[in-house]
Amino acid sequence: MPGVRLGAEERQAIEVALARDEPFATMARRLHRPTSTVSREVNDNGGRDGYRAMAAQRASNARARRPKVRKLVANVALAAVVAEGLVKRWSPAEVAARLVLDHPDDPEMRVSHETIYTSLYLQGKGGLKRELIAALRSGRLRRRPRRRGENAKRANVLGSITPISARPPEAADRAFPGHWEGDLIMGAFNRSALVTVVERRSRFLLLGDLPEGHDAQAVYACLIELTADLPDAVRRSLTWDQGREMANWAQLQADADIDVFFCDPHSPWQRPSNEHMNGLLRQYFPKGTDLNNVSLEQVRFVAAEMNGRPRKVLGWRTPAEVYADVIATAA
Repeated sequence: MPGVRLGAEERQAIEVALARDEPFATMARRLHRPTSTVSREVNDNGGRDGYRAMAAQRASNARARRPKVRKLVANVALAAVVAEGLVKRWSPAEVAARLVLDHPDDPEMRVSHETIYTSLYLQGKGGLKRELIAALRSGRLRRRPRRRGENAKRANVLGSITPISARPPEAADRAFPGHWEGDLIMGAFNRSALVTVVERRSRFLLLGDLPEGHDAQAVYACLIELTADLPDAVRRSLTWDQGREMANWAQLQADADIDVFFCDPHSPWQRPSNEHMNGLLRQYFPKGTDLNNVSLEQVRFVAAEMNGRPRKVLGWRTPAEVYADVIATAA
């Protein structure tokens, strides 16, 4: 699938096919990939004689974790012009279009309206001040999701996922921080939801509301907001089930700089920390609750209470205390 990185299973298939001396075109047809994708993968990772799937996967994971300098952070002059346009209450699309007219000979003064939106909603990490959101016509603190068709089959929606079996072994060892488990907690008649994300070592909870629905774009926007301020030390992996709400996982993986892995079908025990947390959250949000009536203030209050709750598994320390130690140790 164009735009989605090769997964561990695909790389294993390539290694087996190379042992059989198959041509790249044959491998590509079997994987439903362009021939150029397969040939580039092999040539960039040792060639036909030296290709090893596990080594290629490790290299891919390392590249995905590299910090990415966002355009409006690197180009201060561009950010200033964009901010000036937003203050005039121009839309991001109008700002982007005007840049082309005002700076026809300067390719550095170019930015898409999507990049402007992303910079605004990354809470200061994107190069634009969050206060500029007030100048947008909507004034929303979170971007409203764009509606998409809901009839595609799950396999086509998720594409070529990276299975939990490809997750680094360190993720199973709670001595290593930064590996998260996520899911939705559903409201009455599955018409509303909250996002729950739990760090495996500290059991620290990130809780997000979904006021505009729980489709893929809404969940993506919520996860971007929840993970925006995570230090690199606790930004390693996110494990989710194979729900349709994660259709934008590849975009999330790139934008949030975090590797995304998927559990096997119908295997909630592969996310034990998150499943346990969701059970505890039912004390606050019993089944049948309309979660659309839950305010952002309530969500923050519940998250703070859960993170301040002594846990036996942590030696009766709180998730907030353990999480703070993790951050301090990594600093």
